[in-house]
Amino acid sequence: MADFLLDLAANPRARKMVTTLGLPLPMPQNLERAPGPWQERPLHDRDVVVGGAGELTGVLADILTTAGANPYVDGDLGPWEGPGQAWGRPAKAASEAPKRSWSLVFDATRISSPEELRALYDFFHPRIKAIARSGRLVVLGRPHKGLPVAAAAAQRALEGFVRSCGRETGRGGATANLVLVDEGAEDRLEPVLRFLLSPRSAYVSGQPIHVGKRVKATKVRTLRPLEGKVALVTGAARGIGEAIAHTLAREGAKVIVLDRPDDAALGADVARSVGGSFLGCDVTDSDAPERIAAYIQEHHGKVDVVVHNAGVTRDKTLGRMKPELWDLTMNVNLCAVMGITDALQPLLGKQARIVCLSSIAGIAGNVGQTNYSASKAGVIGFVEALAPKMARKGIAVNAVAPGFIETRLTDAIPVATREVARRLSNLGQGGLPVDIAEVITFLSSPGAHGLSGQTLRVCGGSFVGA
Repeated sequence: MADFLLDLAANPRARKMVTTLGLPLPMPQNLERAPGPWQERPLHDRDVVVGGAGELTGVLADILTTAGANPYVDGDLGPWEGPGQAWGRPAKAASEAPKRSWSLVFDATRISSPEELRALYDFFHPRIKAIARSGRLVVLGRPHKGLPVAAAAAQRALEGFVRSCGRETGRGGATANLVLVDEGAEDRLEPVLRFLLSPRSAYVSGQPIHVGKRVKATKVRTLRPLEGKVALVTGAARGIGEAIAHTLAREGAKVIVLDRPDDAALGADVARSVGGSFLGCDVTDSDAPERIAAYIQEHHGKVDVVVHNAGVTRDKTLGRMKPELWDLTMNVNLCAVMGITDALQPLLGKQARIVCLSSIAGIAGNVGQTNYSASKAGVIGFVEALAPKMARKGIAVNAVAPGFIETRLTDAIPVATREVARRLSNLGQGGLPVDIAEVITFLSSPGAHGLSGQTLRVCGGSFVGA
């Protein structure tokens, strides 16, 4: 997509004008993204500096060494000796780390008072400026609810710290995220860290991610994790939906590409390219849920991944909005999601995954989008209510809330509005459809068994909303 402000800022005179106007200078579109399918060692030869003396030291040692990282430890090297020898990745002292490291990881799980938060400053202060371009900063903590007062305050402080770090590191394309691990859910952490520390999480920043044990644990595969799985993707003929279909198929899924009959030619092309099948269906038709269920029953017998991507915008300020614009938006974005999910429940495979597309507009609201924002907030409510019910069956339900993503729709936005929207994130640029697709593929995988009922924002750390 054309980036007017980036092109303008390449000219020295124009660059001066941009800064005079008080606009942030854009960062070149050079975020590192991972090519190809998932790898056994996604952190191969990446330098990772680890700090903190928390409760996850042994877990971290296993995760980072098996993922291929070069660990540099600010603290006791003892817990790292066994994993280091087993995987040929002996840990070294943090003082020996290269000037620029790919990732900074801090275990804050034992911090139990505001005074102990000083450890964050002591670890990150001398290192944060040297984090690699497109690098990763991750802090590990515990959910604060239910803790003693001082510990709750200290653990809740981690979120503000990480969000602010994301604002500071984003100028170099680096991200910062917080992972809160329930006691007893430590064995669910590995897939989450492998994803967050890899280039596949390029547009995820400033997010708190809760790893729990609500859903039954699943055997995790690091290569082709969706082999043998059947996946349904709605609205998959173009844009984000098309990217989702490709990434799911890349990891082994048999993808059903669903879109409107009017887009049959586009949808069939996508289906052929991913080795899947096309189903022409308008999700707002009254019999759509039953027709979709009947198709899956006849051709596959089950469905393991359901991605509710189909969505529309019909923007008007509330005072000028016609009722049909409200109804269409609500029917496509929310009612169809609920109806199709209900119809597919008898066909969901063991340890199935349901992922719904929300939006940061559903979190923060937007002028002229009362219908859209309400529908996308409704998706979040649907996910939060459905997740505990489905967890009993081993099924995880989550939502993804994209920020400004470069598509044909955003390319049609007036230039001034588009440029402002691009800059309203830590990373100073819009995301790409593949950024959403990578997150959805992770949430669709067996390794996402630690996440359920959550809404993960893929917005580059947008300044809009929480």
